[in-house]
Amino acid sequence: MKTKLKSFILAIAIIASSSVFAQKKEIKTSESSINWTGNKVTGSHTGTLNLSEGHFVFENNAITGGEFVVDMTSLAVTDLEAGKGKEKLEGHLNSDDFFGTTNHKTAKLVVTKAKKIDKGFKIAGDLTIKGKTNPIEFDLEVNGDAATTTLKVNRTKYGIKYGSGSFFDNLGDKAISDDFELAVNLKM
Repeated sequence: MKTKLKSFILAIAIIASSSVFAQKKEIKTSESSINWTGNKVTGSHTGTLNLSEGHFVFENNAITGGEFVVDMTSLAVTDLEAGKGKEKLEGHLNSDDFFGTTNHKTAKLVVTKAKKIDKGFKIAGDLTIKGKTNPIEFDLEVNGDAATTTLKVNRTKYGIKYGSGSFFDNLGDKAISDDFELAVNLKM
Protein backbone atom coordinates (compact mmCIF):
# COMPACT_ATOMS: atom_id res chain seq x y z
CA MET A 1 0.00 0.00 0.00
CA LYS A 2 2.83 2.39 0.89
CA THR A 3 4.49 1.68 -2.47
CA LYS A 4 1.27 2.52 -4.35
CA LEU A 5 0.85 5.72 -2.33
CA LYS A 6 4.46 6.76 -2.99
CA SER A 7 4.01 6.04 -6.72
CA PHE A 8 0.78 8.06 -6.76
CA ILE A 9 2.43 11.04 -4.98
CA LEU A 10 5.43 10.85 -7.33
CA ALA A 11 3.13 10.80 -10.39
CA ILE A 12 1.24 13.87 -9.13
CA ALA A 13 4.54 15.69 -8.47
CA ILE A 14 5.76 14.95 -12.00
CA ILE A 15 2.47 16.09 -13.55
CA ALA A 16 2.45 19.26 -11.43
CA SER A 17 6.04 20.14 -12.30
CA SER A 18 5.45 19.66 -16.02
CA SER A 19 2.05 21.32 -16.19
CA VAL A 20 1.58 24.37 -18.36
CA PHE A 21 1.00 27.74 -16.77
CA ALA A 22 -0.62 30.45 -18.83
CA GLN A 23 1.04 33.85 -18.80
CA LYS A 24 -0.90 37.02 -19.59
CA LYS A 25 1.23 39.64 -21.37
CA GLU A 26 -0.27 43.11 -21.27
CA ILE A 27 0.20 45.39 -24.28
CA LYS A 28 1.87 48.75 -23.67
CA THR A 29 -0.83 50.84 -25.33
CA SER A 30 1.15 54.10 -25.28
CA GLU A 31 3.98 52.42 -27.24
CA SER A 32 1.70 50.58 -29.68
CA SER A 33 0.10 51.92 -32.87
CA ILE A 34 -2.75 51.24 -35.28
CA ASN A 35 -2.59 52.91 -38.70
CA TRP A 36 -5.49 52.59 -41.11
CA THR A 37 -5.79 53.07 -44.88
CA GLY A 38 -9.08 53.41 -46.74
CA ASN A 39 -9.13 53.34 -50.54
CA LYS A 40 -11.52 54.89 -53.02
CA VAL A 41 -11.54 55.09 -56.80
CA THR A 42 -9.81 58.49 -56.81
CA GLY A 43 -7.20 57.77 -54.13
CA SER A 44 -6.95 56.88 -50.46
CA HIS A 45 -6.96 58.30 -46.95
CA THR A 46 -4.83 57.34 -43.98
CA GLY A 47 -5.12 57.76 -40.25
CA THR A 48 -4.67 56.36 -36.78
CA LEU A 49 -6.62 54.71 -33.97
CA ASN A 50 -5.60 54.21 -30.33
CA LEU A 51 -5.55 50.92 -28.52
CA SER A 52 -7.38 51.23 -25.17
CA GLU A 53 -6.19 47.94 -23.73
CA GLY A 54 -4.97 44.55 -24.81
CA HIS A 55 -3.20 41.38 -23.85
CA PHE A 56 -2.04 38.04 -25.20
CA VAL A 57 -2.18 34.78 -23.29
CA PHE A 58 0.92 32.61 -23.76
CA GLU A 59 1.49 28.98 -22.81
CA ASN A 60 4.95 27.53 -23.46
CA ASN A 61 5.85 30.56 -25.63
CA ALA A 62 2.80 30.00 -27.83
CA ILE A 63 -0.17 32.36 -28.08
CA THR A 64 -3.33 30.68 -26.85
CA GLY A 65 -5.62 33.69 -26.51
CA GLY A 66 -5.91 37.43 -26.18
CA GLU A 67 -8.24 40.38 -26.25
CA PHE A 68 -7.84 43.91 -27.62
CA VAL A 69 -10.05 46.98 -27.33
CA VAL A 70 -9.71 49.90 -29.76
CA ASP A 71 -10.91 53.41 -28.85
CA MET A 72 -12.96 54.27 -31.95
CA THR A 73 -13.44 57.84 -30.72
CA SER A 74 -9.69 58.35 -31.24
CA LEU A 75 -10.09 57.95 -35.02
CA ALA A 76 -7.89 60.56 -36.71
CA VAL A 77 -7.14 61.38 -40.35
CA THR A 78 -3.42 61.94 -41.03
CA ASP A 79 -3.29 62.67 -44.77
CA LEU A 80 -5.33 65.90 -44.64
CA GLU A 81 -4.52 69.14 -42.83
CA ALA A 82 -6.76 70.99 -40.40
CA GLY A 83 -9.00 73.37 -42.32
CA LYS A 84 -8.39 71.45 -45.56
CA GLY A 85 -10.88 68.59 -45.20
CA LYS A 86 -9.47 66.81 -42.12
CA GLU A 87 -12.35 67.73 -39.78
CA LYS A 88 -15.00 67.01 -42.42
CA LEU A 89 -13.65 63.51 -43.14
CA GLU A 90 -13.18 62.72 -39.43
CA GLY A 91 -16.76 63.81 -38.79
CA HIS A 92 -18.06 61.61 -41.60
CA LEU A 93 -16.05 58.57 -40.46
CA ASN A 94 -17.38 59.04 -36.91
CA SER A 95 -20.98 59.34 -38.18
CA ASP A 96 -23.46 56.49 -38.52
CA ASP A 97 -22.55 56.27 -42.25
CA PHE A 98 -19.31 54.67 -41.08
CA PHE A 99 -18.29 53.81 -37.49
CA GLY A 100 -21.05 55.51 -35.46
CA THR A 101 -18.67 56.31 -32.62
CA THR A 102 -21.33 58.10 -30.56
CA ASN A 103 -23.03 54.75 -29.95
CA HIS A 104 -20.08 52.41 -30.64
CA LYS A 105 -17.11 53.86 -28.78
CA THR A 106 -14.98 50.73 -29.01
CA ALA A 107 -14.14 47.87 -31.34
CA LYS A 108 -12.86 44.56 -30.01
CA LEU A 109 -10.77 41.61 -31.17
CA VAL A 110 -10.85 38.35 -29.22
CA VAL A 111 -8.21 35.78 -30.19
CA THR A 112 -9.87 32.36 -30.38
CA LYS A 113 -7.04 30.30 -31.87
CA ALA A 114 -3.40 30.67 -32.83
CA LYS A 115 -1.16 28.36 -34.82
CA LYS A 116 2.64 28.66 -34.84
CA ILE A 117 4.07 29.55 -38.27
CA ASP A 118 7.55 30.55 -39.49
CA LYS A 119 7.84 34.11 -38.14
CA GLY A 120 5.01 34.09 -35.63
CA PHE A 121 1.42 32.91 -35.53
CA LYS A 122 -1.64 32.52 -37.73
CA ILE A 123 -4.31 34.17 -35.60
CA ALA A 124 -8.04 33.41 -35.74
CA GLY A 125 -10.40 35.60 -33.81
CA ASP A 126 -13.68 37.41 -33.53
CA LEU A 127 -13.69 41.09 -34.52
CA THR A 128 -16.55 43.31 -33.30
CA ILE A 129 -17.23 46.68 -34.95
CA LYS A 130 -20.48 48.62 -34.51
CA GLY A 131 -21.89 45.79 -32.40
CA LYS A 132 -21.47 43.19 -35.17
CA THR A 133 -19.05 40.30 -34.71
CA ASN A 134 -17.38 38.36 -37.52
CA PRO A 135 -14.48 35.88 -37.68
CA ILE A 136 -11.14 37.14 -38.98
CA GLU A 137 -7.74 35.55 -39.68
CA PHE A 138 -4.32 37.14 -40.12
CA ASP A 139 -0.61 36.44 -39.67
CA LEU A 140 1.09 38.01 -36.65
CA GLU A 141 4.87 38.39 -36.66
CA VAL A 142 6.40 38.22 -33.19
CA ASN A 143 9.92 39.44 -32.45
CA GLY A 144 10.81 39.53 -28.76
CA ASP A 145 8.38 41.92 -27.03
CA ALA A 146 7.02 43.29 -30.32
CA ALA A 147 4.27 41.97 -32.58
CA THR A 148 3.19 43.33 -35.98
CA THR A 149 0.52 42.57 -38.53
CA THR A 150 -1.25 44.07 -41.49
CA LEU A 151 -4.82 42.93 -41.98
CA LYS A 152 -7.74 43.74 -44.25
CA VAL A 153 -11.23 44.23 -42.87
CA ASN A 154 -14.34 44.12 -45.04
CA ARG A 155 -16.38 47.00 -43.60
CA THR A 156 -19.65 45.82 -45.17
CA LYS A 157 -19.66 42.79 -42.84
CA TYR A 158 -20.12 45.31 -40.02
CA GLY A 159 -23.00 47.19 -41.62
CA ILE A 160 -20.80 49.96 -43.08
CA LYS A 161 -22.15 50.18 -46.62
CA TYR A 162 -21.76 53.89 -47.43
CA GLY A 163 -20.27 54.33 -50.91
CA SER A 164 -19.87 50.58 -51.45
CA GLY A 165 -20.01 49.46 -55.07
CA SER A 166 -21.19 46.10 -53.76
CA PHE A 167 -24.47 47.66 -52.61
CA PHE A 168 -25.00 50.78 -54.71
CA ASP A 169 -25.00 51.27 -58.49
CA ASN A 170 -23.77 54.28 -60.46
CA LEU A 171 -21.26 55.51 -57.85
CA GLY A 172 -18.62 56.12 -60.50
CA ASP A 173 -15.57 57.82 -58.98
CA LYS A 174 -17.41 58.15 -55.62
CA ALA A 175 -17.06 54.40 -54.90
CA ILE A 176 -15.17 53.46 -51.74
CA SER A 177 -13.43 50.10 -51.34
CA ASP A 178 -15.23 47.60 -49.12
CA ASP A 179 -11.90 46.71 -47.47
CA PHE A 180 -9.82 48.93 -45.24
CA GLU A 181 -6.35 48.01 -44.05
CA LEU A 182 -4.94 48.10 -40.54
CA ALA A 183 -1.18 48.13 -39.84
CA VAL A 184 -0.75 47.19 -36.18
CA ASN A 185 2.42 47.44 -34.09
CA LEU A 186 2.19 46.11 -30.54
CA LYS A 187 4.69 46.40 -27.68
CA MET A 188 4.49 43.96 -24.77
